[in-house]
Amino acid sequence: MDIQGLYQLFQATFQPDPNVRIQAELKLKELEGTQGTLLQSMHIIGAQESEIHVRQAASIYFKNAVRRYWFETETTPAHLKISDTDKDAIKANILQLLASAPPVIRTQLITVLGTILSNDFPAKFPGYLNTVQNLLQSQDPKTVFVGLIALKEVLRVYKFKLDDREPVDEIIAMFFPAIQQIGAGLISSDSTEAAEMLKIIFKCYHYTIQIDLSERQRDSASLVPWGTLFLQMVEKPVPAEGLPTDFEELEKHPWWKAKRWAYQCLNRLYIRYGNPTALTSESKFKAFAKTFVANFAPNILSAYLKQIELWVAKQAWLSPRVLCLIGNFFEECVKDKNIWSLMKPHSETLVTHFVFPQLCFTAADEALWVDDPVEYVHSRIDKLEDFTSPSTAAVNFMTTMARYRQNAFMQVLSLANTVLQKYNDAPAETKDPREKDGALVMIGALAPLILRKKSLAAMMEPVFVAHVFPEFKSQYPFLRARACEMINQFSDLDFTDPNNVAIAFASLMDRLRDNELPVKVTAALALRPMIRHEAVLEAMKPHLQFIMHELLAMTNQIDVDTLAEVMDEFVEVFAQDLAPFAVQLCEQLRDTFLRICEDMTKGADGVDDLSDSAIDEASDKTMAAMGVLKTMGTLIISLESTPEVLNQLEIALLPVIQFTLQNALIDLFDGVFEIIDSCTFSAKAISANMWGVFELIYKTFKESALDFMEEMFPSLDNYVSYGKDVVSTNENVQHMIFDMIETVMKSDRLGENDRVSGCKLSESLLLNCRGHVDKYLAPILGLVFEYLGPADRIQTVEFRIQAIEVVMNCLYYNPSVTLRLLEENGWTQRFLTVWFTNLEKFSRVHDKKLSIVALCSILSVPVEQLPAALQSGWPQVLNGILSNFEGLPIAQAKRKEMEKMYNIGSDDEDDGEEDDEGQTALEAALAGDEDGVEEEWVDDEEDVFDEGHEYLEYLAQQASKSRPADREDDEESEYDELEEEIYFESPLDEVDPYVLFRNVFTGLQQHNLASYNELTKATTSEQQEFIMNLIKTADANAAKAAATQA
Repeated sequence: MDIQGLYQLFQATFQPDPNVRIQAELKLKELEGTQGTLLQSMHIIGAQESEIHVRQAASIYFKNAVRRYWFETETTPAHLKISDTDKDAIKANILQLLASAPPVIRTQLITVLGTILSNDFPAKFPGYLNTVQNLLQSQDPKTVFVGLIALKEVLRVYKFKLDDREPVDEIIAMFFPAIQQIGAGLISSDSTEAAEMLKIIFKCYHYTIQIDLSERQRDSASLVPWGTLFLQMVEKPVPAEGLPTDFEELEKHPWWKAKRWAYQCLNRLYIRYGNPTALTSESKFKAFAKTFVANFAPNILSAYLKQIELWVAKQAWLSPRVLCLIGNFFEECVKDKNIWSLMKPHSETLVTHFVFPQLCFTAADEALWVDDPVEYVHSRIDKLEDFTSPSTAAVNFMTTMARYRQNAFMQVLSLANTVLQKYNDAPAETKDPREKDGALVMIGALAPLILRKKSLAAMMEPVFVAHVFPEFKSQYPFLRARACEMINQFSDLDFTDPNNVAIAFASLMDRLRDNELPVKVTAALALRPMIRHEAVLEAMKPHLQFIMHELLAMTNQIDVDTLAEVMDEFVEVFAQDLAPFAVQLCEQLRDTFLRICEDMTKGADGVDDLSDSAIDEASDKTMAAMGVLKTMGTLIISLESTPEVLNQLEIALLPVIQFTLQNALIDLFDGVFEIIDSCTFSAKAISANMWGVFELIYKTFKESALDFMEEMFPSLDNYVSYGKDVVSTNENVQHMIFDMIETVMKSDRLGENDRVSGCKLSESLLLNCRGHVDKYLAPILGLVFEYLGPADRIQTVEFRIQAIEVVMNCLYYNPSVTLRLLEENGWTQRFLTVWFTNLEKFSRVHDKKLSIVALCSILSVPVEQLPAALQSGWPQVLNGILSNFEGLPIAQAKRKEMEKMYNIGSDDEDDGEEDDEGQTALEAALAGDEDGVEEEWVDDEEDVFDEGHEYLEYLAQQASKSRPADREDDEESEYDELEEEIYFESPLDEVDPYVLFRNVFTGLQQHNLASYNELTKATTSEQQEFIMNLIKTADANAAKAAATQA
């Protein structure tokens, strides 16, 4: 197509007639991959005479094509690949095009440039840096601006790369002195263009220090001019002319963006590289940090304190992001003794005038509460938002001071107490509820520290009575919510007066009926930890239906996974009490889930163009759906003993399973497969409805769930185990199961974890369908020997053991046919070698029983049908059986210990006693000073090393150990003994290995004496005695079984 025709197509995409638009978009789709189309698009984008909306459409088309097809993969269709000729032309002209583009188009082209650089730089884009250098040396500010963008984009490629840093070092040496000089020349300017350029310069620097600080940057010759430039930006008053009055718009202004990046550079230099307490003893930045904390960090602290002084005096405005960065910096300053000595004189002022005002309920909070209560709740619950929240940074700064510096702890408590007392004493018309809210936030943030000190914890009950309980009925909704939050934060507080526990519970129940959504959600979250109080647990039972109804109603109003977590715990704790209306509850959960999923699928179209807020919303919905799924699964497991209810739950849940699998909602596959597992496991049978689900699982596996074999396996195992009658007689079902096994074992996309699941499914099929799947014996062996045959094909012990066990299952299924197949394919000697050299790794009960039954199956084969390798090593078969019997009691004892640990088979009274002991020990561990809690306050003359530092130190020590041989031994020993799967069930559970061995061994003695003599010719007297004991055990077990059946 000629360029005029292409121009008309882009023009048509803006036509009001939807039919014209759709036809144009389809035609553009057809042109993808046509050589020359992208170059024509570039020409249209760069043509100044073209209509702006046409240039914009062309730039979006150009961006999408480059993002999709610049980097070629095996799956990229040949006709869509961008030719090398077109690629070279694009690279040769992209920077020139960027220089002439207006801002609305420049954004698209920057994305294009980033895509090209991430794939081609430096090897396939060798002249790029020289071109950038020419742009930066221009006398035209617009050209320099494009040069800065070009430099930023190439540095973005290396932002998170720890290896291959040579190009970064080259760029720093080649460009950073020059761009620092450009920045120094711009800092005195008040123009918006200067702010834009400074922002890019700061981002360039930040990209280079994200994960490393080069030697050149550590040198004072670089650090001083760059640090000076950052501090100049921090201290520079923002030009007032042309500033927006709306605070949200003001934060987006170029000058405030530039300031933010200057703060981020200074914070990164100190927090990552310049704070000695944050570095390990082996860190290469130790010397730099020592210099930085002595000579530079004090200047940063001084500059930040000055900005806070202006902010407190209302002489300067600070953006929320900047306030957050200042709070982050102050928190780190608490840890180094030298910087703390400079901050300590300001600590009380900072707590009173910097921290406290940010914790009070603000006009902006109120506006959000009123205008969008759902978003208000998200802003309070979403932990990801905490990273950029100034109030969270202020809380973290305050709690770090209170935790490690005793005088700061007392300052915080003193301020909070003063504010609360002032509120109580003031006349009603002068009370400031916002300040009271801030004081309660301060106390709530210190809850973990207060509760660890018995003397302070004992003082909290009067505080609740005087200052918290009254606010449950406050006229201010935010104080009602704060009272609920305080109950949650102090959930481990033991009230001495039982009436106070009752007041707390009754108040939360009242607030669950509140008209304000944020209050209701906060009350619901606070109810969860109250369950630990026995009196509350009993008091909740009559209200369970109401509580669950309210939780579901809230979940339908707001998608937060924390509400689902509350429901899940209520279902688990109150399963039997919920049983009468479990089906109704399940149906409500189902409807909630389907509503969330329908919202998700509606928003799935056009995912490439989603805004950050839309992506966050989709993530919230996914997490909420996962939480509801988990609650439904808990409900099924909890009602395992009520089959009539289970059947109704299964029917209610079918739409959940079908919708998720049919719409390929892969983020929810894990939860749905757990639901299927719970339904089939709890029922111990497969209904007609669930067989329909099986066909859907197979279809989904083939289309979109290949990577979920590990998650699918428990469900598939249930189908084979509890639906063995159908599997044994239905060839179509057998084919689907084998096809999944074969796909998993052959796929290059999958790893050994998935192949372990394939082996386990093979085992389930062979054990449960003995005599009914003969035709799959040879194919299954063929799949396994693709890995067992070559000496080094298998990497992990688990896969090796599981693959060997597939062959053992084949021997148990049909020893004669299996031995013949092994011999025909030349696998016999290889398998026997692998099997017997790994006998000690068969450590679990199932492993040992399977090994015994497989070896006993070999003993039952007529000697003339045995391969030569077995005939010559016939006594080894008996040795293998005896070896497994020797380890079987140990494995059984370990399994019993694990069952006790998981309370499997133990009675309720024992459980209660153990829990009481455990709780007493926990309470002792968390009690006051006299009970041994380690004091965390450190002397003001000492550095603070927190848990994070200790963990980093540990990692550094581990990394410094360079003993490959030792590591190999460690890795091998880690997997020598596979963990017992205590919930694993199989037909072998019903097999008594002692009785089986007795029958085979004595049968051989009676009916094939020659074979028996050959088998036992090398037995020692100890082995003979051991065999007699095994037979005695078998006799006792058989007699016991007969008596039980009689």
